[in-house]
Amino acid sequence: MPKRKAAIAVGGVAALGAAALLLPNANASQDQDDTTAGGTADVKTLKATDASGLAGRLQKVLGDAFAGSYYDSGKQQLVVNVVSGDDNVIVQAKKAGAVVRKVDNSAAELQAAARTLKARATIPGTSWAVDPRTNKVQVTADSTVTGADWNRLRSAVRGLGTGMATLKKSSGTFKTLVSGGDAIFSQVQGGGVRCSLGFNVTASDGSPAFLTAGHCGVAAKQWSDSATGQPIATVDQATFPGEGDFSLVKYDDPNTQAPSEVNAGNGQTVQIKQAADATVGEAVFRMGSTTGLHDGQVTGLDATVNFQSETDPNGVDTVTGLIQTDVCAEAGDSGGSLFTQDGSALGLTSGGSGDCTSGGETFFQPVTTALQATGATLGDGGAGAGGGNGAGDQAGAGDQAGAGGDQIGGADPSGAGAADDGSSSPTGSH
Repeated sequence: MPKRKAAIAVGGVAALGAAALLLPNANASQDQDDTTAGGTADVKTLKATDASGLAGRLQKVLGDAFAGSYYDSGKQQLVVNVVSGDDNVIVQAKKAGAVVRKVDNSAAELQAAARTLKARATIPGTSWAVDPRTNKVQVTADSTVTGADWNRLRSAVRGLGTGMATLKKSSGTFKTLVSGGDAIFSQVQGGGVRCSLGFNVTASDGSPAFLTAGHCGVAAKQWSDSATGQPIATVDQATFPGEGDFSLVKYDDPNTQAPSEVNAGNGQTVQIKQAADATVGEAVFRMGSTTGLHDGQVTGLDATVNFQSETDPNGVDTVTGLIQTDVCAEAGDSGGSLFTQDGSALGLTSGGSGDCTSGGETFFQPVTTALQATGATLGDGGAGAGGGNGAGDQAGAGDQAGAGGDQIGGADPSGAGAADDGSSSPTGSH
């Protein structure tokens, strides 16, 4: 049997604006020291990944005084929120290179507010995440939250107290959907399911594998790189709903070539060098087999999203610990890759609302959490670089986005797909 090359590659059109932003700056360095507008030489300009590391260290230094942090992409600086504390500790934070900002709400108070929302407002079509830029919990309701549900949500938010949370309405519908690399397919009872491959990894036993969305792994056990092809990979672990939305899928052929890269379109690839934690304010890219390359910013961390259940019309599928972004996405890309221009793997698409015409919110499973839970590591699986044909060479796997069933939800009995009408219908791709 020939070795199969399973690259994360997407056939299709990349968004020109995002491509122009990503490719010329792929190797740009942002880690030089600089003097800020405030005249403080200690404040450093940093890459977003370096800012994330600094934030983690300062959280330990500041202790209870730490109230979140975010990345100011315009100034390339880390901003750290503090509520109180020893002035000497705050001075240490400044000397470490961060901008220190005093705020009213502590991290503990914001986390308590999120727990209250979970108890009082777990309603399909809602989400919440801490926004360190406003020092509040950002609560969002999609277009399905109306009447008594809207009144219940609004009452819960008001009950948190003044200055603790904001509530906004989204024009779209929260649904498990999109973002990623190669399209992957499965045949299940009642029709076909289509998702996207996120990142190639090496499983804990040394075998080649890939990460995708958990709701894809729950929907189907075996996956192919073409709509009518034979299965090439089998789900090993899947988490959805609950504490994450991720699956580890092992290639059936142990000699599968699984390079660690993302195709950015127009013949360009981004080498994935490491997994990293996302930072609020960080610039990110999302490659989709349906919509190509798009960019945006991280807007929240540890987000909770309440999807309408795909199996119970009266139920809710709650997923916690997600990355919230303003990157657009559309149906047919579930499980795909969220990454940075310097080759950091950040997330796997879980779901969201809106589309790439009107915009919206998209939520991603953190890659670092998925790797820790599955025991997998980023990098080439199997025999490493080499020849052969397979998913990475078959642009049709990504190009068949329209034919593979670009809808919302579970299985498309026809296998032909239909237009996304913004509903939460349980038929179509993930």
